[in-house]
Formats: sequence, C-alpha cells, structure tokens
Amino acid sequence: MSNSGRRKPPLVAEKRKPKSKPKPPAKPRSTRKSRKRAAPRRGGNVVTRAIFGLLHWIWRIIWGVGWRLTVVALLLLGGAVGYYYNTLPEASALLDGRARGSVTLLDRDSDVFAWRGDQFGGAVNAQAVSKHLRNAVIATEDRRFYKHPGIDPIGIASAIRINLSEGRGPLSGHGGSTLTQQTAKLLCLGNEYVEADWKSEAEYVADCRRGSLGRKAKEAIYAMAMEVKYTKEEILSIYLNRAYMGGGAYGAEAAAQRYFGKHAAQLNPAEGAMLAGLLTAPSTLAPTSNIERSQNRASVVVGLMRNQGFLSESEAALALANPAELSQAAERQAGGYFADWVMSSGPEFFTRDTTEDVIIRTTLDQRIQRAAEAGLTAVFEEKLRDGSKAQAAVVVMSADGAVRAMIGGRQTKVSGAFNRATQANRQTGSSFKPFVYATALELGYSSMDTVVDEPYCINIAGSGNWCPSNYSNRFHGRVTLADALQHSYNIPAVKVAESVGLDLVRKVASDFGIQSDLAAGPALALGASESTLLEMTGAFAGILNGGSSVTPYGLVELKLLGSDEPVMGAGGGIGERVIREDAARELTWMMSRVIDGGTGSRAKLPGREAAGKTGTTQAARDAWFLGFTADYVAGVWMGYDDNTPLTGVTGGGLPAEIWREVMVRVQEGMPATPLPMDAPRVQPAQPQVAEQPQQPQPQQEWQGNQGRQQVPQQQQNREGPIANILRQLLGG
Repeated sequence: MSNSGRRKPPLVAEKRKPKSKPKPPAKPRSTRKSRKRAAPRRGGNVVTRAIFGLLHWIWRIIWGVGWRLTVVALLLLGGAVGYYYNTLPEASALLDGRARGSVTLLDRDSDVFAWRGDQFGGAVNAQAVSKHLRNAVIATEDRRFYKHPGIDPIGIASAIRINLSEGRGPLSGHGGSTLTQQTAKLLCLGNEYVEADWKSEAEYVADCRRGSLGRKAKEAIYAMAMEVKYTKEEILSIYLNRAYMGGGAYGAEAAAQRYFGKHAAQLNPAEGAMLAGLLTAPSTLAPTSNIERSQNRASVVVGLMRNQGFLSESEAALALANPAELSQAAERQAGGYFADWVMSSGPEFFTRDTTEDVIIRTTLDQRIQRAAEAGLTAVFEEKLRDGSKAQAAVVVMSADGAVRAMIGGRQTKVSGAFNRATQANRQTGSSFKPFVYATALELGYSSMDTVVDEPYCINIAGSGNWCPSNYSNRFHGRVTLADALQHSYNIPAVKVAESVGLDLVRKVASDFGIQSDLAAGPALALGASESTLLEMTGAFAGILNGGSSVTPYGLVELKLLGSDEPVMGAGGGIGERVIREDAARELTWMMSRVIDGGTGSRAKLPGREAAGKTGTTQAARDAWFLGFTADYVAGVWMGYDDNTPLTGVTGGGLPAEIWREVMVRVQEGMPATPLPMDAPRVQPAQPQVAEQPQQPQPQQEWQGNQGRQQVPQQQQNREGPIANILRQLLGG
C-alpha cells in the first residue's frame, strides 16, 4: 500500500513547542531623539523642561566663568603672598617688638623685686620654653596650628556658628584667627612704628588691632606668607616673644619672671596654663590684678589641655589642685614706693625715658621691707579708729645712708602713688632738737651743763615778743642739757640755740643733710622748719655713724642688659664730717635717755639699746619719731594729707609704737650690739646758765669752765669744721 496523499508526521515530539526565532537587534535610536523622548519622564511638562534648561544654561556660564575667576584669584593671591614673602625678614629679627626700653630692679641680694617699662626677658625659642606653656598656648589659641597653612576654614566656620548661636553677627566676637594670623597682627603686617607718621604710639597700636574685613583679609595673606617663609616653630617663637601678657611683660620669658620668678623653661602645667590664659585679656586677667580670676581662667585652660591630650587625667588633677601662685616680687606690686623713688632719683635717660634695657641693683632689703610693712599694719589695725584717714610713712636705712625699706603711705602695695616719705615736706617739731644740742656739744659743752627752764620771751624785730612754752605748760627750773632733751623741754632748747647761734644750728642741720629751707628765727630750735622723712632719717644716720653727713641712696649700680660693666655707681653714702666723733657719741647717749624714761619710752626695745627723738608740731598736725639701734636708723611720720590736726597723737604715742613694732621685726634674730655712745666724763663744777635770762644776749648766756673757750686739747684735735671755723673767728 502506498502512503500517497497522507501528511507526513512531525519530526519533533508531540506537545513540544517549537523554538522561538531570535529577534533581530533593535535599530539604534539617535541621542537627540532619545533625550527628547526621555525629557517628559524627568519633568513632565514644557514648563519644567524650560526651568531645567535655564538652570543648566546658568550653571554652564557659572562654571565657565567661575573656574577662570578662581584661577585669576589664585594667581592674585599667590602674587600677594609672594610680595609679603619678599618683605619678611629673618625670624630672629622679629622676636623683640618693644618700642621702648625696660628697667629691672634688683634688691641688695641681686633678686628681682620690681620692673618698670615694657619688659622683655630675652628671646626664647618655642622648643626651649616649657612644653606645658607651649601646649597650653596651642590648646587655647589654635589646636590645629600644625595642620593649617596660616588660615583655618574649619575654625572660621566654627567661630561664625558660635557667634550666631550667641545672638551676635557672624563676624562679631569669636574671629577664628589662627596663631599665625595673631602673629601677623602682632607684627602689624610688617608696618613698623614711625613716630613722625602717628600722633601717638597708642594710635599706631589701635590701627594695628583693627578688625575690619579688609584688615582680616590682609592678615590672612600675610599669615600665609609667613607659613611659606618660616617654620611652624619659628612662627610660634615669634608669638611667644611678642605677645603681651599683662603687668608690662611682653613675651613668655618676661611674664614667667614677672609672675613666678623663674625662667619660661621651668614652668609647670599650672603656671603654663595661667600664662596661656592671659592671652585673651592680659590686663584684665593678669594675676597681679586679680589672682583668683587668673586662676579660674587657668583651670579652663587645664581642661582644654586634658581634652586635647596634652595632659593626662592625673596631671590635670594635680594642676587643678595646686593652682599657680605669684612670686613674692610679683605680690609686691612692682616694688611700691621704693622702686618709684629709685626711678625718680636716677638719670631720666636710664630710668623713666630709657630706650635701653637697664638693670639697677639697689639697697633694698626685702626682709626689712616686709618687717616695716608688718609693723605699720599691726599698729594701725589695733590702735587707729575705724574710718580714720590718717597717713603714715616709714624709712629704714643703714648708718651710711643706704635705704633698706620705704613706706610712703598706709596702702603699701601701690606704685606711682604720692610718696609721703620723700615728697611731703612737713614741720619737724621737736625731732629737730638733736641738731641744736649737736651744735652745743661740737662747741665743747657737756650734756651735764645746765640751763634754767623758766618763763622766757624774745623780742623779735617786727613781730614783738615771742614767748615759747613747754608742751605741759610747766617749768622745771635748772635742768641739764641731757634732761632737757630727754623730756623735750622747749625753753631750754631755745636758750641753747640762741646761745650757740642760730646760724651755726642751721649750718649743722644743713650739713647733716636737711636741705629744706630752715627758719631764720628762734623757732628754728622747736622744728618750725619743714623737711621730708627721708632727709630727717638721713640726718639721724649721721649721728649714728659718728658725726659724718650721709646722702640717702637706693641705687647701687646701673648696667645695660648684657653688659658686665656698670654705667654708673651709687650716688650717695657717707660724706664730710659735721661734728666730732666724741660729740656724736655723747649726743647718742643723750638720745638714748629719750627712750629710757623720756618722751620716747614707748619705743623701748626689749634687750636692745636704742636712741631717738620724738616730735610733735603745733596743733599736732605732724607727729614724728626718729631713732636708731647700732644696726639701723628708722624714721616714722604720721599725719593727715590736708594738715588736719591729729586727735590724741603725739610723737611719743603712735609713731613711737610704730617705730618699736618695725624695729622689733627688723632686728629679729640679730645679736644685740651696744650703741656707739659715751656718757659725759666731766661733771660741771657750777651752773652753766644765767639765772634770769629774760632778754638774754646769745654770747652772755653760757658761763663756767665748760664754755666755748675751754675745749680740752684732745677734743680740739678731733673737732669738726664748725668748731674750727668758730675758733678762728673767736681767736681761740
């Protein structure tokens, strides 16, 4: 059978779908068409497409112009940086930026006790100072100092954020300046001070500190130039040497010496933190102004140092538990009255207006200065009524006139104040009487000679009768000169002065160092003339040293910083002899009786010989006590600045007590050395003064074998110039 006419069976299994034919590849669409077709998917409508097109066109313009402007700006910036780069000197030339010189004052042991002028302690390297100071400055002022190129965008952004959060303008308050920018400001962008271009130096400084946008832009460029020119350590060195840290101290070394009495390399964490804390407000935060405020700021700095890894937890805790304290010199507020006096007494071109760095060694003994202040304070706190405005002054010196301590007022820790020890001319009262008796002793009289204390009047031409009286308004009859001085009788002092001659009394007082105008009339004997406490104390020093004049002095030696040879030496000391040594020794004995039972008994020292004299002026406007031991002379004045009379105060009262409290502290621990004094050897055989001297003639008052013509030969050989002149005039 044939199969013709039948369909052939399929070649695949039943129920299996045939393979699909591969699709031909799609024809590529043009980019333009695809974009046009894709656009509706992004924006949707025509308006959206137009907006996006406009933005795209603007962006293309911005990008096209922006990168070109950026290139131009960078070129201009590079040119400006290059310009400043070429103007920058070597880093070493920028370390000391003061416009004037400084004065450093040393005490008798060559320890610093005061500063004047802009202080610069010497150039220091950032690596040479204490690491704690270096780290404290970086932690406080610029923690990214080692990472930025002179400006810190992160710091600027942070400062703007803080300013806005505190309700200020973006550029008001925190500025975000780097240490390099602050250094650029300290350098005034390289513009040095030229006196002819400015009304004052203060105006120049104010211009350098301006904070305008233009100024900040210049600072940024200058800072970047510095980063190119100098290393980070050099920039930090310039900053540490130029930054003002309060108290007249410029730079880390000066501040370390000023506040802590040590080098900048020796600062501990607490001290380094305190100095770094001053940088934001040096005058306000200076520890000499307010130590607690400065310590509080330092504790904040310690916290920053701990947070930034410069201090461990234990180191930070130790620094917080032991805050930095001022040195003794810093506590004394720049030397007080003594430093002011030395500065005013030295040559102006080396002190007040110096353009050099000067070092002055002085006579000051800081132990004695503290003793004087403690003695004065003790009496005023215990004995003076509340609210009293009475003032006092104290001077302590050696027998050669070297001033060891000086207080010019009740407020002891001041500078630039009125100095009552050197500037106040006040009547001396009875404290002048030793010079009356010094004249008599120099002319050969004895302290055992007598004079009658009785009503007494002198007819003064043009003024009529002048009748002095004693403080007690009582008369004591015949008394020795020693008794008259011991109890400060006025009438005997006037009689003696009239008898020996007022001109000679004036000459003796003047030769002993009282340079003020001395009264011409008989009231001279009662201290009607004015003098300063310094002059009077110096005159009493002449009695202690055996009768030679002294010129009080405080300056021992003046040098320029870095020089070994002194520019000048001491300007005072012992001068010419005024009275014989034996006369001075007898006068010392007379004055010792003033303390041993006389008007100055409240000044008596336990277990130590002392001599002195009280003084109270008319209406008690001034009260004095001046005296000495074998080691030191001290003078005390008390009164009101406006001449208001003191109430219940005489020289033998509070001034004598102040003198005692001062000298007890001054002499503490010192051996009790006897006074250089001699009691009179010859007792008079008969009265030495006329019985009724109502209108005495000066050359007839004195009688007897101890008179002017009867000086023993051994005394004549040792006479002072006064007696020699008189002997020639009298033919003796």
